[in-house]
Amino acid sequence: MSTDTLPNPETNPARSTGELIRLEQVTKRFGDHTVLDHLDFSVDAGKHVTLIGPSGSGKTTILRLLMTLLKPDEGTITVDGEQLFPAPEKQVREVRKKIGMVFQQFNLFPNMTVLRNITEAPVTVLGMSKDAAEERARELLELVGLTDHLDKHPAQLSGGQQQRVAIARALAMRPQVLLLDEVTSALDPELVAGVLDVLRDIARSTDITMLCVTHEMNFARDISDQVLMFDSGRVIESGPPEKIFSEPEQDRTREFLSAVL
Repeated sequence: MSTDTLPNPETNPARSTGELIRLEQVTKRFGDHTVLDHLDFSVDAGKHVTLIGPSGSGKTTILRLLMTLLKPDEGTITVDGEQLFPAPEKQVREVRKKIGMVFQQFNLFPNMTVLRNITEAPVTVLGMSKDAAEERARELLELVGLTDHLDKHPAQLSGGQQQRVAIARALAMRPQVLLLDEVTSALDPELVAGVLDVLRDIARSTDITMLCVTHEMNFARDISDQVLMFDSGRVIESGPPEKIFSEPEQDRTREFLSAVL
């Protein structure tokens, strides 16, 4: 699979530099359980940041807050200099357009073809013409290696193929930030490598900011500029992947990595 045909779709002349995402003193509780505990956390534009840590440590909650699927109980969230929370609903909708997410479960529309799954949101949300949306969808399907499947429905595809469609669908919105939530956890082992290869291509060939939750540590080592170790709703260690994976400072990080590597 080649990315030569990809017209750098995430490049935008107005794209910001410097800090793109900031969470300040963000707390999220579910009942009596505090999932995020006064979290301060930021991501610079164009960087690939991976969140690692045990289940329940708050990693996916961060992605769901950025997608506005959840609201924090305390704190502020800012994206590209605009407040995502707290903010008026109209502002939330506008800021939310800058963020795309690929979920564990593919969440494709079963009654729509692959092409329609990718073009629906650009047409209805961004106001893109149908022709322009289809042209971009075909470019993205070439990127993810599914050009021959555009007229199929999700049920006719393997899990790995469905996840690659989901990646193309997220990119079709031209987001500044791509959130990846354990995108291979629902796949059979033999399908994982193909999806991870697509994401590696995207990381290398575009300037999109990526925030990734994964248990695939080799993938995290390959694509990350920074790795953050979470435990009990806080970042307990952060640094470049070579430091985190080879010379972690915290005992908890060493314990976690010895269990998963």
